[in-house]
Amino acid sequence: MITIAGAGLAGLACAYELAQRGAPVRVYERAAEIGAGSVSRYAGGMLAPWCERESAEEEVITLGGRAIDWWAKITPVHRRGTLMVAPARDRAELTRFARRTSGYRLVDGAEISALEPALAGRFAQGLFFEQEAHLDPRQAIRDLAAAATALGVEICLGTEAPGNVDLDCRGMAAGRDLKGLRPVRGEMAILHCPEVKISRTLRLLHPRMPLYLVPRDGGLFMIGGTMIESTSPRPITLRSLSELLNAAFTLNPAFAEASVVETGAGLRPAFSDNLPRLHQDGGTLFLNGLYRHGFLLAPALAQQVAERLRPETHDEHHRKRQSA
Repeated sequence: MITIAGAGLAGLACAYELAQRGAPVRVYERAAEIGAGSVSRYAGGMLAPWCERESAEEEVITLGGRAIDWWAKITPVHRRGTLMVAPARDRAELTRFARRTSGYRLVDGAEISALEPALAGRFAQGLFFEQEAHLDPRQAIRDLAAAATALGVEICLGTEAPGNVDLDCRGMAAGRDLKGLRPVRGEMAILHCPEVKISRTLRLLHPRMPLYLVPRDGGLFMIGGTMIESTSPRPITLRSLSELLNAAFTLNPAFAEASVVETGAGLRPAFSDNLPRLHQDGGTLFLNGLYRHGFLLAPALAQQVAERLRPETHDEHHRKRQSA
């Protein structure tokens, strides 16, 4: 039996991959419901390796490129791409961003209007990352838990993990055991505005931070983008909320009549290089530091964990070679 502490995104992805390889798995989660204690509930759910490359290492593209197909087997994935725009005064930000990434094509105002009619006449130039996608993170976590359970994974909700587990995926809760792990605060708001029709992730370049808006079902939109070096779990600040709401209004003035149905803030675990790490300490393997790339990098990292904790036996390897 392989034991895992934490039924958040990382823990469930690892449980799923291990169960796929035939391993018996038990996951301990102190929260009473799937997703209730996970910082991923505040995520945008963007599967956007090329956009993230602007401020991340090449490894984000290398590992994240596999995520879209992986998630599509588990939960609905919207393969609509990412459209990045900037107000005329910030056009230099668009040029700077383009130099630091790839996987896009330049689009003019006419094509922006064709892609998203709700933006018609508002932006003269943008970048379209056609291969990117998005998902609903809360639904994805529930669907991942269901997929893992269907493979025989035992998920113990409302239960503290024992002192010794095979795999620790507790995020910031493991901070005392992992040197250099720090929290990066992210804030978001969910808006209800059925009058605005947007079908793909939009990114609005801003000198202080690139803000994003992700459509959900039922006329809902999630908007976020803050990255604050802070240990505070307090609710969203007025400054951040103002930035987010102003960004929505910049994309389409109809958002002025939107209802703010939820706000939230979470502490994302990160190391100094903002890349995740696998760390062995005694009999426990730690997977942590997914930062803002959880949904993008969890699949590849879970596969690495599964190969490490459930290595292929000689007989399995021989059978595969015989059938090849």
